[in-house]
Parts: sequence; C-alpha cells; structure tokens
Amino acid sequence: MFLVFSSNSFLFSQSNKVDIKRTKRGITLEVDGSNFIINGMNWDVVPIGTSVVDSNFWGKSNEVIKIGLHREMSLLKEMNVNVIRHYIDIPAKWIQYIYENYGIYTLLNHSFGRYGLIVNGVWDPKTDYSNPDIQKALLSEIKQLTNEYKNTPGLLMYLLGNENNYGLFWSGADTEDFPEEEKKQIVGEKRGRPMYKLMNDAAKIIKEIDPNHPVAICNGDLLFIDIIAQECNEIDVFGVNSYRGVSFTDLFKTVKEKLDKPILITEFGADAFNAIENKEDQKSQAYYLLSNWKEIYENLASFGKNENSIGGMTFQFSDGWWKYDFDNRKNANIHDTIATWSNGGYPIDLTLGENNMNEEWFGICAKGPTDENGLYKLYPRAAFYVLKKIHQLNPTKKSIDRKSLTNYFNNIDLLGSVKKGKLNEEALRRINMNSKE
Repeated sequence: MFLVFSSNSFLFSQSNKVDIKRTKRGITLEVDGSNFIINGMNWDVVPIGTSVVDSNFWGKSNEVIKIGLHREMSLLKEMNVNVIRHYIDIPAKWIQYIYENYGIYTLLNHSFGRYGLIVNGVWDPKTDYSNPDIQKALLSEIKQLTNEYKNTPGLLMYLLGNENNYGLFWSGADTEDFPEEEKKQIVGEKRGRPMYKLMNDAAKIIKEIDPNHPVAICNGDLLFIDIIAQECNEIDVFGVNSYRGVSFTDLFKTVKEKLDKPILITEFGADAFNAIENKEDQKSQAYYLLSNWKEIYENLASFGKNENSIGGMTFQFSDGWWKYDFDNRKNANIHDTIATWSNGGYPIDLTLGENNMNEEWFGICAKGPTDENGLYKLYPRAAFYVLKKIHQLNPTKKSIDRKSLTNYFNNIDLLGSVKKGKLNEEALRRINMNSKE
C-alpha cells in the first residue's frame, strides 16, 4: 500500500497533494489522487515519570529517536494506522522519516493558544482572542509554521486548536463542569466568536502559503457550532473531540446540516479502567471503540448515511500517567486510578453521582518501565487487536456495502482480543513485580 524510502532521500522527495472532493455519493479525502480514509491515532512519547512538558523526546539523539520511533511505529503499522496526530514540536524531518519508513502520515496540530500564551512578555492562561496583540502573535506563528512544514513529505493536514471552545471557560488541561446554558451563550459571543474569526483568518493564511494541504479546526464536540458556521468558512475540515460513549448519536447529521463540511473525529475513545470494580477493564474499552469505528465507517461516502466522515483519530496510543493533577505536575510516576469526570455515555462503570472517566487509562497500549535511553516498551490491550482487525478493512472497495460492513464488524472477535490483551497485562505485571524486587 505504501512505498518505503530510505531516510536519506529528503532532497528527492515531494510533499503530498491532499484534497477534499465532493461527489453525489458524499465527501471524500484524497491523497495524491487516491481515496484515503484516516485510520488515525493520537500519539506521543511520554515515559513514566515525565509529562508532555518535560519528556523532550525530540531533543534526544537521532539514534535514540529512531529506536523510540521503531518501537512505536512498528506497532502502529501492525495495527494498520495510517495517520498520527502530533503537536508542532515534532521536527519536519521526523514527519518525513515516519512517512518514508512506516507509511504513516502526520496531522500537524497547532494548539492556537489553547493552554495560554505569552505576548509582550506576559503570560495569560486564558487566551483573549479579541486582543490585537494576541491576534498578531498567533497569525505570525501560523505563517511561520506553514512556511516551515509546507513541503514536508508525510504531512497530511493542519489542525488548529484542541477543544479551544472548552478553554474559554477554564484554564489548564483538566476537564471541568460547564456553567449554565445562559452563561455558555454569553461566553460564546464574547470570547468564542473572535476566536473562530481568528481561526478562519489563520486558515486563509495557511491556504495562501500551502494550497496542497487542508486545514481543520479541533472543536470540543458541537459547542458553538452555529458560530462556527458563521465564522469559519475557510476551514476545510471540521475536527471534533467527542466522547459520547457507545454512539456518536446525531454528531454526523448535525455537522452535515449546519456546516456541510467533512468531519474528522480528532479524539474519541474509552478508558481501560473500571471505576466500579477499581481494576483494569480491557473489554469495555475495546467494546466502545468497536462501536465508535463502526459509525465512523458507516458515515463515509457511498454508504448511504450522512456521507461526510473522512475517518477518525483514536485517543490514545499509550497511557498518560502524567494527566491527573497535571497543572501541579505531581504523580507522573504513579498510574492514578482517580476518575476525574462523569460521562453517562459510558454506563458500564457509571455510578449515579460519581465520576467514571479515568484520564490516565485511555491507552490502547500500557507502558512498561523507562529504560536507560528514557524509552519504554508497549504492551497492547484488547483494543489494539480490535483496531487492527477494523483497519484491515478497506471500505473504499466497490464490493463493500452497508450490509457487508455490518457483517464485518459483527464478526470481529472481541473476546479473543481480550484474551490476547490479558496475556500482555500479565506479562507487564510480572515485569513490574521483578523491577520492584
């Protein structure tokens, strides 16, 4: 499916031509003229004991980076993942390296002030998108970014933000409860509208500099979608982080009716920890993902539903031990089992009035101990084997229709995948026990 080149071919490679196409059978994504379904993964390298702030993977030697990439990308390739989502600290040369050696593209994510911004030497944890100085700074960053990455082989798309609409209500990375509806709408008009206008301006700049790669935003579910429809005409793809449980319900339909743009689920998934039983639960994680991906495929072009899906990005490849109490930078060496928010879409471990979402357990793989290179081995969970089977299917084949798609998903062996995942769980348990002795 993919051509693999040696890593010394940088000067002879060309960037890819990525297009959004509209036909009578729906909206599709094309890469170099061929239909492309995003079987994606949110990915990073953060060893136990570090966080996304201090892991510094890209600061290691080339030799260590290649070792780390081989451990990660080999498994992703085995799972038939074809796109990773990564933030802009990834150097262009490694985007190309990953593409040429593993056939995996990169969705390049600029946070767009989501976690605060320094402007004129002053730090503000809540970015004010109506501030002319902040507007100038962000657009300058976008211009510089596009010029730096535009000719990079393996670059698939630019992504602006990460649930920035949620960041209008609270600072930091932790999920919190929303205020009442009236206050939400006030915030949307006062703070959200200038943000979306600025994202639209950023998209214009990117497309002027680089017409070969689409631009997406990353929204927190459908909050403020009416403002987006008014302010974000230049955006090519509506990216959305959505945690609705076993079904995305009306997500594809609403985006079709209100935006008429292709939809990419930039984050979705389930944690692998049962808040009721207080133990790892690989089966439920795999169950939710199986259902989610079935809906993503069903809403692709030519399947007779909303026909506006171009794929998804499972969250996430490996556990984030650093996520609980991230703002205080504590417990990065502890796999916390404290559920931090409640979601009724995940009823398997839901107790009324209590939290059931465990932020540190969303990994498709568990992490092993950190070695002398500051790296680690991964231990796939049941979800790994389910996703591997899902992504083996090529839904663009003419022989695949809704009925055969449904049959394919119904025949995926969930229990067999759980058995494989439990063997890896036991192997990691023994390794951790031996390391403590």
